[in-house]
Amino acid sequence: MELQILVFSSIILIPFFLYCFDLYRLRRMPPGPTGLPIIGNLLDIGPKPHESLAKLSKKHGPLMTIRLGSITSVVASTPEAAREILQHNDTSCSGRVVPDAVTALSIHDAAVIWISTNDVWKKIRKALGMYLTHKQKLDSLRDLRLNVVDCMIEFLRGSEKKKEYVDIGKLAFAVALNMMSSTCLSQNVASYDSDDIGGFKTAVKKVMEVDGKFNIADIFPVLKPLDPQNIRREAKVAYDWLDKVITGFVKERLNQRELKRPRFGDMLDSLLDYSQDNEAEFKLKHIRALLMDLFIGGTETSSNTTEWAMTELLLNPNMFLKVREEVCTAVGEDGKIQEAKILELPYLQAVIKETMRLHLAVPLLIPHRVEAHEVKLGDYHVPKNTQILINAWAISRDPKYWDKPLMFKPERFLGSEVDYKGQHFEFIPFGAGRRICPGLPLAQRVVSLMVASFVYHFDWKLPHDKEEMDMNDVFGLTLLRATPLLATPISIE
Repeated sequence: MELQILVFSSIILIPFFLYCFDLYRLRRMPPGPTGLPIIGNLLDIGPKPHESLAKLSKKHGPLMTIRLGSITSVVASTPEAAREILQHNDTSCSGRVVPDAVTALSIHDAAVIWISTNDVWKKIRKALGMYLTHKQKLDSLRDLRLNVVDCMIEFLRGSEKKKEYVDIGKLAFAVALNMMSSTCLSQNVASYDSDDIGGFKTAVKKVMEVDGKFNIADIFPVLKPLDPQNIRREAKVAYDWLDKVITGFVKERLNQRELKRPRFGDMLDSLLDYSQDNEAEFKLKHIRALLMDLFIGGTETSSNTTEWAMTELLLNPNMFLKVREEVCTAVGEDGKIQEAKILELPYLQAVIKETMRLHLAVPLLIPHRVEAHEVKLGDYHVPKNTQILINAWAISRDPKYWDKPLMFKPERFLGSEVDYKGQHFEFIPFGAGRRICPGLPLAQRVVSLMVASFVYHFDWKLPHDKEEMDMNDVFGLTLLRATPLLATPISIE
């Protein structure tokens, strides 16, 4: 009898105590909208989550708790809230939440973007700093990037003769891809007149689509084995294709080394050397994963920013002419755009910054996760493993920091010290803290070169009146234009 009473009491009391504990825990977390049983706040999130969360934050505060299915998240929507997470509690909040789609990549546990900030992560970041993003290294490889731009200009002149419209976003993607492949592999991998750009565009677009897609398996982890939306299966096809191609490049380079053939001196050679010196922590799978991260992250975001920048310049002819005048002055009689000079052009850089602010490539920074036992954010206590979302889109439109935030106004950056290097939390398109995007220095050069070249060498004719320009975007891991930017190049030389 006593045993039966004990069992019965346990059945009643244990759930009660768990409920009380959960209630206590939630009361210590930031406020948020009341959700429904099981699904939580799913009905509060529309097709553009960054916009939905921005609206909710106006009611519930800069730090807000939302529950999507069984996943509890804290959302930061102001510069102050972002600073609290990415600066004051950077170490405790530097974990990652890995989407189920990403697990389709067999080497995702070696990817710097997803692994914990452990010793291996530090080795990879060190390699990136030495062989890709260090100023001296970037300067040494600038001729490769200029050669890619020269090929782009020749393609545009051919399009001009044919009187063809150019898909500027697709072209920018191919240019960014070739700049990355030239830097890493000493060869171009994309043809500008190919519909599929050698398969890379299809694979990268698919990865960006599925990684940013709403996945019920992410909010109800018990469903992950079933993959109910086939998202992981779709991701696997794209990831496998990319991994196969990149593995082929690595194997080919290893074979050339065995045959004692001349070195290329590119990033792949440097990474292989680095791997030999740090074999225990930096293996070939880390090289493959790193190259894949660079090809995915370094092409889509740069081409998106370039496409949006050109959209705004074509809608604002006076701004277009200001950029051209500035670039022409820097180029002088030489007639050749120099990378080092255009990085110092204030109005061009202001246009790029304003594009990144108004048309943020990644509206919701890749989710962080609390790694400490518990972290105190302001007056709130957030438990371990809680997902943290930084709504960079809302932050970049905060009227407290930005005058007329919905207006494209490059002049706001002239004479301003605000930049995107993670120190000014009202403007964090690349993130901040230890998880800041490592490709930032290269992205600045790639986008600057493309925009300057488009403006310096050509006028552009739209297929419609400016008033008909579709300015809508589509949410994914990146924020894409809803319709491609098409224009016909007209040489001014």
